[in-house]
Amino acid sequence: MLGVYVHLPFCAYLCPYCDFAKWPLRASSAARYFEALSCEIAREPRAAAATLYLGGGTPNAYDCQHIVQLLGALEDRFGVTAERSIEVNPELVRDGDLAAYRKAGIRRLSIGVQSFEPDEIRTLGRKHTGEMVGEVVAAARNAGMDSVSLDLMYGVPGQTPASWERSLRRAVGLQVDHISAYGLTVEENTPYAAWRAREPAAFFDDDREADLYAMAIDLLQAAGYQQYEVSNFARPGHQCAHNLNYWANGEYIGLGVGAASYREGVRWVHTRSLDEYLAAALEGRPVPSEAERLEGRRRAGEAMMLALRTVQGVRLADFKERYGIDVIEDYDPVVSHLALTGLLERTADTLRLTRRGRFLANDVCGAFITFE
Repeated sequence: MLGVYVHLPFCAYLCPYCDFAKWPLRASSAARYFEALSCEIAREPRAAAATLYLGGGTPNAYDCQHIVQLLGALEDRFGVTAERSIEVNPELVRDGDLAAYRKAGIRRLSIGVQSFEPDEIRTLGRKHTGEMVGEVVAAARNAGMDSVSLDLMYGVPGQTPASWERSLRRAVGLQVDHISAYGLTVEENTPYAAWRAREPAAFFDDDREADLYAMAIDLLQAAGYQQYEVSNFARPGHQCAHNLNYWANGEYIGLGVGAASYREGVRWVHTRSLDEYLAAALEGRPVPSEAERLEGRRRAGEAMMLALRTVQGVRLADFKERYGIDVIEDYDPVVSHLALTGLLERTADTLRLTRRGRFLANDVCGAFITFE
């Protein structure tokens, strides 16, 4: 299965925790970027894609007609057949946007919420209100969206177990189909990194963050959401197919500044310089990128890392057929140690994280990457 990701890097405002390739929205820059994207898309070989994801940045910072035009170009090149998703910020959704997206083939809406709590929203540099989120969810239903997803964030400075529970319950109360619950990651060279350097006590330690994660797992599962990946919960039939392809180590094409691609064992990432991207794409040249070929144990280790993030884990027979590696035998020291410490469990045909292992997923997955 082939996925296509398109990066739309402009935002009406910049969140202080975000480290994605993004810039403040200006009409002239956005227009030039769309022209560059059109040139890059036209250079791509035609291929049949199953999923399409428009991310950012803030895709709905753009006029919806630009999005519709972009979707037409992508349809012509890739003929996306299954799932088309777009990320939106609730306060930027305009009348008619969602109906236009749906008419152009978007079936899945991912709403960037992070929190319903006014103090936390301000701390995160966001601009929406909880009422806006409810209005967008209702509008998405009226527009005929098949799946509506919300992103939430825990470990926000000033957050409490009670405030996190309120955000979770408000998301559940909106009867959305999918909820992503992410722990705050403080990235280098962001305003949050400078804040943590000045005031480390304002940020959560691992134990306090784990308590909030446990609350999310228990509350969401009790509400009928199945945890299908470390940070993702969905009602039956509403898992994000685009992301499932990533975790299955499937192939994908990334278009736009800073976007990543993976095909035939080679991964490449476009430059994060907007000027370099625009110059190359508009001149019809390949976009400057850094590439690496993943082979042997390196490729298998990354595949293990991705598969273990899912609740189903690694299917041992399928893994051996695809990569020629017997996981239990070849990674015996790692598997034995992690099973002994209660972080991994083995069934007849799978290897997967235990509930405790999900709390230490990065460490568990990293053990397979670094194993020689």
